Amino acid sequence: MTAARAGAPHGAPPLVVESAGDGRAVLVFAGELDAHRVGALEEALDDPGLRDATVWELLMRDLTRLDLPCAFALVRAATVRDAPAALHVRGAHRAVRRALREAGADAVATFEG
Repeated sequence: MTAARAGAPHGAPPLVVESAGDGRAVLVFAGELDAHRVGALEEALDDPGLRDATVWELLMRDLTRLDLPCAFALVRAATVRDAPAALHVRGAHRAVRRALREAGADAVATFEG
């Protein structure tokens, strides 16, 4: 699994993917995700461990910024699959939730605190 964080130096993947097993994956975000990080985000979301996960837990308490291109990349990665993954967004700040909703996450996501 990937083991780097958002906000890490350029070139490092922007999140940590932790497999929880049983068709679930935990994605831990921190720092800022803006347009110059979208490529690294897409690469991290192509992690083989996510392919079999039907539920993605998105832990976003420490994510301070998510721009629209990154939000679209996240929603696209979860939905452009044989069986879309259900997203459970936890701890996202209001601006992060807004970006996810603008990218269409409401169709596949639930939001908690």
